[in-house]
Amino acid sequence: MYAGLKNTPCCLCGRDDTHTRIAVPPRALRLMENGEPIAWRDVVGTVTLRFCADDWDLVSDLAIEMDAHPLSRCNAAYVSLDLREDHEALLSATKAETDQTELEARLADEAEATLDAVDDPYTEARDVVEAIVVLRALEELGVRDGPDGAAEATATADDD
Repeated sequence: MYAGLKNTPCCLCGRDDTHTRIAVPPRALRLMENGEPIAWRDVVGTVTLRFCADDWDLVSDLAIEMDAHPLSRCNAAYVSLDLREDHEALLSATKAETDQTELEARLADEAEATLDAVDDPYTEARDVVEAIVVLRALEELGVRDGPDGAAEATATADDD
């Protein structure tokens, strides 16, 4: 298995001195700068993003105040990830695509649980920011419905 960079710089500015890290689902690579060439289905586990202290303040404000994510500004070249072995090259055989839905569902469930416990004194601000980024990214990618989309689907079903 190929292991991507482990001590990565800030994915927003490239500064080596990082302050905080969060994990996002592999499909979120599609939302990042330079993420298109990366085969996100071959990523094993989550993708780790690191932020310097200055950018972490910006990311926190963006997530908590605006309920959004910074992924479009993050450089995929600065993430940490693990890629599965190139099975096709080693054995001249084709391996089925990795199904990321279980990982995405687990991350979404954990994120929702974190947001449900936002008033708990043991819930850290970093966890809240990570939860918002994960949920908004999955919504933008069409993997899960947002709060508005679920309400619209229910309203449309009631109208029929």
